[in-house]
Amino acid sequence: HEDHVGALSYALREFSFPLIGSEFTLGLARGRIEENGLLKRTELIVVNDNERRQFGPFDCEFLPITHSVPHAFSTVFHTPQGAVVHSGDFKIDLTPVDGRLSDLSRIGGIASGEGIRLLLSDSTNAEEHGHSRSETAVGGVLYDLMHQHIGRRIITACFASHIHRVQQLADAAQAFGRVIIPLGRSMRRNIAMAREMGVLNIPDHALADIEQINDYEDGQICVVCTGSQGEPMSALALLGTHDNRWLKVTDNDTVILSSHPIPGNESAVSRVIDNLIRYGASVVHSGIADVHATGHAKAEELKLFLSVTRPEWFVPVHGEYRHLVAHARLGEVMGVAKKNILVAEDGDSLILDDDGLRFGDRVPSEYIYVHGVGDVDHTTLRDRQILGTEGVVAAIVCVDLERRELVSGPEIATRGWVAPEESADLFNGVADRVAQLVRQALNADEVSQRSIEKAVRRAAGSYVGEKTRRRPMIVPVVLQA
Repeated sequence: HEDHVGALSYALREFSFPLIGSEFTLGLARGRIEENGLLKRTELIVVNDNERRQFGPFDCEFLPITHSVPHAFSTVFHTPQGAVVHSGDFKIDLTPVDGRLSDLSRIGGIASGEGIRLLLSDSTNAEEHGHSRSETAVGGVLYDLMHQHIGRRIITACFASHIHRVQQLADAAQAFGRVIIPLGRSMRRNIAMAREMGVLNIPDHALADIEQINDYEDGQICVVCTGSQGEPMSALALLGTHDNRWLKVTDNDTVILSSHPIPGNESAVSRVIDNLIRYGASVVHSGIADVHATGHAKAEELKLFLSVTRPEWFVPVHGEYRHLVAHARLGEVMGVAKKNILVAEDGDSLILDDDGLRFGDRVPSEYIYVHGVGDVDHTTLRDRQILGTEGVVAAIVCVDLERRELVSGPEIATRGWVAPEESADLFNGVADRVAQLVRQALNADEVSQRSIEKAVRRAAGSYVGEKTRRRPMIVPVVLQA
């Protein structure tokens, strides 16, 4: 999904490296990389089920595993220290939509042969008891919903990369004579790519473009769009604010959110649902119908995977800290020695040698924030926080450094601090304090642009702090005559 490939277009600006993966995964990654003009900085290397390849010093074997995207892999690294298995994101789905089963027999064969020295395994649902539902179970629920809402226009939302879910939505829609209409750039692109690769089966006659939506009656339409997590500018969010250029939500619409809110997105999803209902739509979500099945193994599946792999060392990965700890406890239950389980966090390095597994030096791993073009560093974020909570005060003076005179000003301008028309005394007070300290600075032994700016900032900041108990951003503007 996007959380695994979204950063590549930023990383490739700094480094050049090959990308290895299934045809589908690399297809998802390629779109973003190409958009950013970085395709020449990488090589896309496609690997297939059960293929074993050498990449530099790495001897890798790629084994089929079930997840919520086609062609997911567990990867085995064959090393001088033994086999290292990375589960990838996975679940044990015995009836997957595409019929591609997890190759547990090969993993078990490695465990029984050379043995698995180290297992790194997906921990996302380690706190959840029992087994995850099969993805195919969602198909029956979607079929029933299509039947219940005959005659109404249906709008569905899911991850654009969740091709198995799109397939089941398409199958259910076609069963009731509906055409599938993709909405949202990533949804259109991924559906086209998946059909071309043969992992999504939607015949041409059952697919229509959003520009053709007015050619069909409501009961003939099934829109499949992005925005199931309440993303602000997604297709579904724009529908909820009546800002979508192609269609407007009405009281004859049924919206199906075929997803579950990722932790942290609950309020955004709730806001979108409220907006849709406000315009008269009926909304079906995972809280009232089984329209979603997780793509991550729950506790009993994780225990099964541990029983098949029987690792000597175990490192839970991919999850919040509490998920890693919960998974570590499952490892103990399944017989991994407590001293052989390491809970690692972002930035930790691990060393596997003849003495076993241990922590190495930490590496920098802070978040890198991006906004538009380029990175947003912590200094910029701090400035934005100050501007958002305290406002800004600019003090403008004109000086003659050679004659050491204050030629004009200070002029005080502000945004978000106080209302100018109601605070003339404050403005006059700031101006007087700035003028006083600027004259002192001009009479100092050494006078420079920098020293005057420092005096302006200190004068304005101290006065504002004393009188209002606030700390807006102070911007000194020093002009030379």
